[in-house]
Amino acid sequence: MSQPREELSWEGFGAASRELAQQIADSGYRPDIILAIARGGLFVAGALGYALDVKNLHVANVEFYTGVDERLPLPIMLPPVPNVVDLSGARVLIADDVADTGATLKLVRDFCSGHVAAVRCAVIYEKPGSEVRCEYVWRCTDRWINFPWSSVPPVVKRDGQAGDA
Repeated sequence: MSQPREELSWEGFGAASRELAQQIADSGYRPDIILAIARGGLFVAGALGYALDVKNLHVANVEFYTGVDERLPLPIMLPPVPNVVDLSGARVLIADDVADTGATLKLVRDFCSGHVAAVRCAVIYEKPGSEVRCEYVWRCTDRWINFPWSSVPPVVKRDGQAGDA
């Protein structure tokens, strides 16, 4: 029997990202830059960018997960790596879909440290085992999460074969 999962629909994501943006606005934090952790953080960063009226979005490509609850030993930042000169002195908001182990968020937050005026993290979900406690969290869960952008197989698989939709 499979474990129960957290299900997030596109409509639910819209409400979640708006509530997350309201938390950030209510805290008084005004980011100059939103730094998305690709891939799941791209959706979150885009939604927060619109809601918080921040047009300056950057991307950190980090590889860690290889499947459901399968990951590399350590997360690695893939090229193109953000240029710290572009982040220098800015108030940065790191956006991701989930803080699971927190290793990815820690990698990106540590990358920013010492270069930025301030850095905070915003996620849709945070899990109890995360080593990073995010400043802004929509929900806490210990379940695996089915996000609307990753719940169906790809249209084209990496090897070039058509997916089963």
